[in-house]
Amino acid sequence: MASSPGLAFCGQTLVVRGGSRFLALSTASSDDGDCIFTYDCSAAEKKEAPEDKGEDGQPVDKGSDTILASTFSKSGSYFALTDDSKRLILFRTKPWQCLSVRTVVRRCTALTFTASEERVLVADKSGDVYSFSVLEPNGRGRLELGHLSMLLDVAVSPDDQFVLTADRDEKIRVSWAAAPHSIEAFCLGHTEFVSRVFVVPTHPELLLSSSGDGTLRLWEYRRGCQLQCCDLASLQGPAEHQGHKGLAASRIAFWGQESCVVLLCECVPVVFIFQLDASRQQLVFRQQLTFPHRVWDVVCEETQGLWVLQDCRDAPLMLWRPVDGQWQAVPEGAVSQRLCSHLRESWAMLEGSVGADDGFRSLYKATFDNMTSYLKKKEERLQQQLKKKRLRSPLPGSPEQTKKSCSGQSTLSC
Repeated sequence: MASSPGLAFCGQTLVVRGGSRFLALSTASSDDGDCIFTYDCSAAEKKEAPEDKGEDGQPVDKGSDTILASTFSKSGSYFALTDDSKRLILFRTKPWQCLSVRTVVRRCTALTFTASEERVLVADKSGDVYSFSVLEPNGRGRLELGHLSMLLDVAVSPDDQFVLTADRDEKIRVSWAAAPHSIEAFCLGHTEFVSRVFVVPTHPELLLSSSGDGTLRLWEYRRGCQLQCCDLASLQGPAEHQGHKGLAASRIAFWGQESCVVLLCECVPVVFIFQLDASRQQLVFRQQLTFPHRVWDVVCEETQGLWVLQDCRDAPLMLWRPVDGQWQAVPEGAVSQRLCSHLRESWAMLEGSVGADDGFRSLYKATFDNMTSYLKKKEERLQQQLKKKRLRSPLPGSPEQTKKSCSGQSTLSC
């Protein structure tokens, strides 16, 4: 799965990643805003592992160092990322310092910190979830649970009681964190891979999920009960409507000030805005934001609004806020100008991901119309049989047909 440029945010620190690098920028308007931390995974420690050689003894592909996933801990004290070279890299953020570089078994698709910030959970392509200690930065990973298919996302409940995992085979599993083999519930209903799961911070009993089936669903996850299903294709105009493919969310964000759910899909330049009515346990569609350029990622800042990272060198980062109930782009201020200036200077970092394959394209089910194929082959066989029959039968007026006719008349006359 390819990885597009992405964002991560906590407090007043915004991380922008692209390729093997990331920048940590401050959104504060004070003089501290010019402090920038940069890191390049290609310069990180690489440990030789036995699995670096294939069965024939030849070296195998060690990866491109591209950052696949990243996240902050709840307080923002820690930051972690995984890359294409099968590494988990842990940072302390106050001040920024790389604490450890650890090897993971498989390339990871998602990661999250526990609410206590004692562990990092990483989900990988083979369907396993490993936990790594934060307090012991060099400790080995421990296998916690596994699926029979690729995992695409992992989340933890705010009380650290449950681990929620989403896989390619349409399932969301709710497992007890203390005993991951014990399953509390399954949230079933999606008909394609589940791309993202998100526990609502202000209402920790509720879960949001998105899928390749083009729906956003609201769950009471401990009971495995679906509360609502929103068809995203129906929210688009007739000119935009092209079915559910391409409407799998690459990001679900939440803005607590007005309980807004922000949904970014993988390959359409739009962002869907919903409002969560917790008392009725319902999502209400509010607005669709349309962009002239590809949107790579979005993230919510509680005091500011919605930051949008897009494929536009002139304005790579935009801030949106609701005005009289409608979300609008905020005129570029001092903070936006400073952030955009830094990104333009590091545009090669983002440009390297332009044109990357869409991450979810290969995950959709392949459909085969067996009946049409069967009927076509049956018709071909019938035509072949009819042709052979005609070749065996003499044509009217031919010598063979005349001889056969005369022979029949002689017999009758006798």
